[in-house]
Amino acid sequence: MTQTKTMISTTQAPAAIGPYSQAVRVGDLLFTSGQVALDPATGALVGGGIREQTTRVLDNLAAVLEEAGLDMANVVKTTVFLKNMADFAAMNEVYARYFAPEGVVPPARSTVEVARLPKDALVEIEVIATQT
Repeated sequence: MTQTKTMISTTQAPAAIGPYSQAVRVGDLLFTSGQVALDPATGALVGGGIREQTTRVLDNLAAVLEEAGLDMANVVKTTVFLKNMADFAAMNEVYARYFAPEGVVPPARSTVEVARLPKDALVEIEVIATQT
């Protein structure tokens, strides 16, 4: 049995700048593309450091999830790409506000340091979410 693959797209997050979707739904699962700290209105990387960029990334992801009828509590797995692992604690502080509020089971997570990210961003995050 094949399941339908459906594209999810919103103007409340940065437009895809290549041959990919902001997110794809297959059955009860939603797979997002990685988001960097681009302002959806201007397409420019937000100013500031890791805290500001992590906030923008997570706001972008929240917008994509909302378009799919989901929210951060539906996220079961994240992958975090950091330009510098020294930014981990600051990123994690912002991340916790979105993914681990009181009473919410936080998603599984992998975090890796990478040499470079699109637009020279400091952080990129992708998620897998479920409707159930």
